[in-house]
Amino acid sequence: MLSAAQKQHYSEHGYLVLPDFVDAPSCAVLRERAAQIVDAFDPADASAQFASKENERREDDYFLASANQVRCFFEEEAFDSAGALRHLKEQALNKIGHALHTVDPIFSGFSKNEKLAHIALDLGIVEPQIWQSMYIFKPPLIGGAVRWHQDATYLATTPVSVTTFWFALEDATQDNACLWVAPGGHRGPLREIFEREGEVAAIRQIDATPWPEYSQAIPLEAKAGSLIVFHGLLPHSSKANRSTRSRHAYTLHVTDGRATYSDKNWIQATADSPVSGFV
Repeated sequence: MLSAAQKQHYSEHGYLVLPDFVDAPSCAVLRERAAQIVDAFDPADASAQFASKENERREDDYFLASANQVRCFFEEEAFDSAGALRHLKEQALNKIGHALHTVDPIFSGFSKNEKLAHIALDLGIVEPQIWQSMYIFKPPLIGGAVRWHQDATYLATTPVSVTTFWFALEDATQDNACLWVAPGGHRGPLREIFEREGEVAAIRQIDATPWPEYSQAIPLEAKAGSLIVFHGLLPHSSKANRSTRSRHAYTLHVTDGRATYSDKNWIQATADSPVSGFV
C-alpha cells in the first residue's frame, strides 16, 4: 500500500497524509450515521455534561463505561452557567466514543478494512488490534482546543505500538482547527500516562520534557476523504474552532498484538467486547 518514500517519511516525521483514501459517499455514510446516533441521544442525561473535559482525573461512570459502549460527549462551552444547553445538541457535541468500531454496524463495517491492514503492516504493525474509536465533531464556534498530547498516553504497550488512523470526513483547514503536529517528535519520550485503578482513571506525568510550541509544529490541512496516520508518541494538538464550519473526523487507535498491553489501560477487552483487528 505504501511506497518506500512514504515509509521513509513516516519513519522520519512520525506521520503520513494519504489524500483521497475514502470516497465521498463513504464519508457521507459515516456523517449520516453519526447524525442518527445524535438524534437518538437524550441530552437530559446530566452525566454527559462537561464529560468531554480532558481532566487529569476521571471517575465518572458515564465516561469509563464508554470504553465498550457508544456514548455522546458535549463540548465544554455547550452549556450556560445554569447548566442549560446554549446550542442545538447536534451543534454542541465534542465526540461520540469509544466503541463505535465494535458496537455500531456502520462504523464497524468501515473499520474492518483490508486496506488499513495493509497500511498497518507497511508501518510494522503485524497484529493490529483496534482498541478505541471516536467520531469527532469539532463544532463551529464552540469547538474546544485540544491540548498537546500523545496517544500512547492512553493506550500503553511495551514496547510503544499505538498508532492513530485519523479520517477527515470534512475538509480540515487552519480556519476550522485542523490537526497540528511536531514533525519528528515521535522520537521523544512519553510524557504522561493515563492509568485506571478501580473506578478512577488519572493522568500522571512520567517525563518533564516540555510540549512543543506552535512555532515548532505544522498544520496538517486535509481534504475530506484524507487519511492521516501518526505514531503514538507524536505530539499533536488542535486549536479552538471559532469558524462557522464544523470539522468532522473519525479516528481509530490501534496497537500491535505482539506488544504487551498494559492491564492499567482504561480500556480492556472483555468476553462481551473482545479486541479485534482490521480484518
